[in-house]
Amino acid sequence: MAEHKDPLVDLAYKAVESWVRKGGRIEAPSPLPGEMSAQAGVFVSIHKKGGSLRGCIGTFSPTKPNIAEEIIENAISSSSRDPRFPPISIAELDDLDISVDVLSESEEVSGKKELNSKKYGLILEAKDGFRRGLLLPDLEGVDTVEEQVKIVRMKAGIGPNEPVKFYRFKVVRHS
Repeated sequence: MAEHKDPLVDLAYKAVESWVRKGGRIEAPSPLPGEMSAQAGVFVSIHKKGGSLRGCIGTFSPTKPNIAEEIIENAISSSSRDPRFPPISIAELDDLDISVDVLSESEEVSGKKELNSKKYGLILEAKDGFRRGLLLPDLEGVDTVEEQVKIVRMKAGIGPNEPVKFYRFKVVRHS
């Protein structure tokens, strides 16, 4: 795997490669460059060259001391623990495109009128407080807020007429 210009994407590639080839976890760079020292939720998406999804795992909010650690953990999970796919094999490593989405803090909004599927990601939370789902913004094939809401409800196991809390967030996408 070649080095990538974006340091966040490069870190994700290195984490995936180390895990797939050696079953080992890499260390975060030291000192941490700029943005990597902050805390945020992070999603790592892995696609085959040409577009088909191969893995995507992330965190709604920070679970690690910094973005670098969040990227490493989610890159490993995306490559080996996404329940929709088998673990990535060594043979696949040169045929992957990886992106890293760094999430802003989410904010509760009153409903669909304050959403935009291209600009904001969406978190829906059932009134029971236990079922939550998330969808990143600006995804291919998700062109309306209604589609975004329907997908998140399905992912979270929330019925179509069940009351929910709406949260939106922005991402900085690195690819």
